[in-house]
Amino acid sequence: MKAFFIGLLFLTAVFIVAGIGFLLFPLLLVLAFILRVVISFALVIFAVWLLGKFIIFMWGKVGKKS
Repeated sequence: MKAFFIGLLFLTAVFIVAGIGFLLFPLLLVLAFILRVVISFALVIFAVWLLGKFIIFMWGKVGKKS
């Protein structure tokens, strides 16, 4: 009888954890979307900064030759 109650307790815990995971799934989808937007925005800012550094570098090279 003791093993039955332990098994029942384990199955109850698994169903509770699965239910919490099922309820949190939409939140995880939203967080993944927000993370994708933030990373994309950061990459765009980095690309613009890198382009500016390249232009300043090339301007300096061209200016020294003249």
